[in-house]
Amino acid sequence: MKRVRKPTTPGEILKEEFLVPMAMTQKQLAEHLGCDVKVINRIVNGHTSVTAEMALKLGAAFKMTPDFWMNAQKAVDIYEASQNIKKLPQPLKVG
Repeated sequence: MKRVRKPTTPGEILKEEFLVPMAMTQKQLAEHLGCDVKVINRIVNGHTSVTAEMALKLGAAFKMTPDFWMNAQKAVDIYEASQNIKKLPQPLKVG
């Protein structure tokens, strides 16, 4: 079953729900997480996915589970894959 609307990306969530309300720059977050600002910028702009390692860091920094970030990424990945698959196989017949 295809989704009607593309899920909100982890980068959009990061920017709109965390960085903007906290008046935090991408550079400040990158320094806090111990990563290059380019990594945060790519996530915010949807050019790269949130990895398990980054999910752990974001979860710790914002006092939440890494599962939140991984689930947001998974929703986007499944949506994008569903847009590229023209036909799914029929269910297997058991017995």
